[in-house]
Amino acid sequence: MKKQSKVYLTVLLAAMLLVLAACGAKPANEGNNKPAATDPAVTEPAANNNDISALKGKKVALVMQFNTGTFSSQYVEGVKDQVEKFGGKVTVFASDNDLGKMASNLDAAVNQGFDGILIDHGQASALEAGVKNAIAKGISVVVFDADVKVEGVPVLQQDDKKMAELTLEQLAKDAGGKGSIVKVWVAGFAPMERRQVAYKEFQSKYPEIKEIVAFGNANNPAIDTQAQMEAVLKQYPNKGDITAVWTAWDEFAKGASRAIQQAGRTEIKVYGIDMSDEDLQMIQDPASPWVASAAVDPKDIGRIQVRTLYKEFKGEENEPVIVLNPVYVQRDALPTEKVNTTQLAQYIEGWGSSEQGYEDWMKELEGAK
Repeated sequence: MKKQSKVYLTVLLAAMLLVLAACGAKPANEGNNKPAATDPAVTEPAANNNDISALKGKKVALVMQFNTGTFSSQYVEGVKDQVEKFGGKVTVFASDNDLGKMASNLDAAVNQGFDGILIDHGQASALEAGVKNAIAKGISVVVFDADVKVEGVPVLQQDDKKMAELTLEQLAKDAGGKGSIVKVWVAGFAPMERRQVAYKEFQSKYPEIKEIVAFGNANNPAIDTQAQMEAVLKQYPNKGDITAVWTAWDEFAKGASRAIQQAGRTEIKVYGIDMSDEDLQMIQDPASPWVASAAVDPKDIGRIQVRTLYKEFKGEENEPVIVLNPVYVQRDALPTEKVNTTQLAQYIEGWGSSEQGYEDWMKELEGAK
């Protein structure tokens, strides 16, 4: 019995020593979750985010609050141009300035299984539920000019305050710091609200420039503005009654300019925001009261929004808010012969062909067959 006990104790002691040795041993990569680089049997997995082939053939929905005017048409052109260069396809959902319809269009885009959704304008109250639903289903979303605050959803916006400041400062300079002006503006749109901030500051800075009338309607904006401006001109019929008109949207500027020109009141100058080919033709016309506008190329806006979406597809990080820098376009800087927005870069520094958000891999994606 004693001999067996001694053998048993010897075996038990040996086993304990082995366990202690195993616990005390440290792997070569302790403190690092990665396998030891010196182990020839271990290889790092390939980085999937370097493979752009998965980005071809994406289906993209563009959900718009409204598609009125040439600015919107050129913006859509920019979206389609960039998506098609990336090998994808765009479907446009126009909502006719009806927020309820826009919310339904967003739901439809989510339910139809698009890979990504671009949103143009709208209001958070109508959009955020649909945006959150899209994100929950793994659909990438990028917003332009809507005050949507959903984590993981980049929002593009023009530097609206800067655009308003550029035009208002020129108005004040041309007017000599005093006069009577008409404001055409409408509440309820994120970019309009940002432009209004600059307008309030302008009023404080130039107390001798008085606002005598303010109006604005986003439904049929050019036609409605023309009709309302015609009424204002009858209310203030004498030369000098109105110094200038400041408009917070190019559709407003079109309507106001047509009314002023038809009434022969071209002593009144019009200052606008945004730019399209149609707008540029009016500004170049020496008989037109519309003399200047601050804007970002609408085609570039569309292209940059698409680039932002494709960065989301690829898993790259975007800033929560992406600000697009405007330029100031005035008649005095333009040639006498007519030019379009494609040619405008020859005369206005910073206009068109923006490289913002354009990554090297995107060039590769455009060239991929």
